[in-house]
Amino acid sequence: PMAAAIGAGLPVKAAKGNMIIDIGGGTTEVAVIALADIVYCQAVRVGGHRLDDAIIDYFKKTKKFIVSEQTAEHLKTSIGTAVPKKDVRTVTVNGRDFETGLQKTLEISSEDVGLAMNDPIQEIINAIHLALENTPPELVSDIIENGIMLAGGGALIRDLDLRIQNEVRLDVRVAEHPLTAIAKGGEAVLSDPELLEKIQLEI
Repeated sequence: PMAAAIGAGLPVKAAKGNMIIDIGGGTTEVAVIALADIVYCQAVRVGGHRLDDAIIDYFKKTKKFIVSEQTAEHLKTSIGTAVPKKDVRTVTVNGRDFETGLQKTLEISSEDVGLAMNDPIQEIINAIHLALENTPPELVSDIIENGIMLAGGGALIRDLDLRIQNEVRLDVRVAEHPLTAIAKGGEAVLSDPELLEKIQLEI
């Protein structure tokens, strides 16, 4: 989370609290950082892979339609949304009929993909609520002022920032380059001996 925060451009050395949410392939990390220190961090086992699995399960149960992992990921990135009823889009995909096993083509809406991803997204939001409850009040007031930063591939899900903003009642921004935030942050840490030493001491 420290590398993600730095890569996303957050002032991690400042005395003010900043919240970063890094949504990776396997986990989502919710962290509060102040004075180059991780004040609170929680990892939940929700990431891109879990969202893909949720899409596969949803279509198998509700449409008797089997999609591959690649198709599930394509649905997530192309029309997936965290706000299912907003700006509905459709795409036609190939899969198999669950009962006959035969090839089948189906038109799928972004509303269905959004509903499929709803539970894992809600787990991320619950983790944010928990983080705010466990953060010292003076740092919470900083987060209220500064908002929340999203990074990682999951940050690219359409309207995820809006969904979190509506449920947590705080400003939410997506990092300028969410996919490369950790790499950029890691590079910045390596070129800052003071910060690197502080992080190594924590580890």
